[in-house]
Amino acid sequence: MKGAIAHEDVDIVPWQMDLTNPIRVKVAKHYGDARLGDSAFFDEWLGNHFRSVEPKSRGQFHGLEEEVSPGLWRDGWGVVWDTRGLYGEGEWGVPVNCVLKEPSLSGFKFPEPPAKAAFSHFPRFAEDNKDYFILADQAHLFEVAWALRGMQNLIVDMYRNPGFVEDLMDGVTEYYCATIERMLKYDVDAVTFGDDWGYRDGLLMGVKNWRRFIKPRMARMFALVKEAGKSTYIHSDGNVTAIFPDLIEIGLDVYNPFQPEIMDVYEVKKKYGNRLSFHGGIGIQNLLTFGSPQEVKETVRRMISEVGAGGGYILGPSHSVLADSPLKNVVALIETVKNQ
Repeated sequence: MKGAIAHEDVDIVPWQMDLTNPIRVKVAKHYGDARLGDSAFFDEWLGNHFRSVEPKSRGQFHGLEEEVSPGLWRDGWGVVWDTRGLYGEGEWGVPVNCVLKEPSLSGFKFPEPPAKAAFSHFPRFAEDNKDYFILADQAHLFEVAWALRGMQNLIVDMYRNPGFVEDLMDGVTEYYCATIERMLKYDVDAVTFGDDWGYRDGLLMGVKNWRRFIKPRMARMFALVKEAGKSTYIHSDGNVTAIFPDLIEIGLDVYNPFQPEIMDVYEVKKKYGNRLSFHGGIGIQNLLTFGSPQEVKETVRRMISEVGAGGGYILGPSHSVLADSPLKNVVALIETVKNQ
């Protein structure tokens, strides 16, 4: 894994393939082994190369800690998530309250960064998973800000109340800088960032606003990781190709999900693959859902031979595989990867 991220030729292209609970259960039935329904056992059986660990803290974003009414859960930032109607497909739900009803931080208190006790499981986790690439999960910025203020409100604030946006994002950044510093005291290989910035045609807030409000704060968090000799990994859905040069500039090592539905993954690898590594590339919207098993196999083999050449690639689906993907396609993906 480290060789691939360092853009070295590797004998086997590493992979990380995540399946949601419903499709994993189907895979377990297909192989006649109920143990595969357990995510940890499945990871071991599949040979996934990542292992993830996160602090146990009440400040966790999306940490559904208090059920305020059936199906409505409040996280450590005060955001209430509606989880009704979810089917184990990996969603967190929909935020239904607006913590910051006005463009002001008056009366709002940022959560305390995780205390030392929140990391007490890190040493044992590192020892148990020393043969894997360990990701310390997970820092956010834009996602926390819009969940607190509301997506539409926050985008408008970038134009009408930029000072408030600066203050809000500074506060979120301070929280995560403290968290990152504490995670880096342990034996981990990378810190992951989850911050969906894009949609199909570009950035939700536009490139100019991203560079003003998000880039300098991401740079600050990335710098902590890089100074510790660790790797940076980010997940951002959508077409963010316009800022790949910026992400490379501030120290990003691995970008995910590398969606073939919205970018030419072969051309992107040619253009940036000597400076940025990519994880994903196997489309769940078209290929895994509507393709044939033969098409899945051919695409996986091409990704391995072309995108995997010279390192800089971790094979995987562009999202956790969902239950609407035909089982035969998922099996074709699994077996082609395992038998490369």
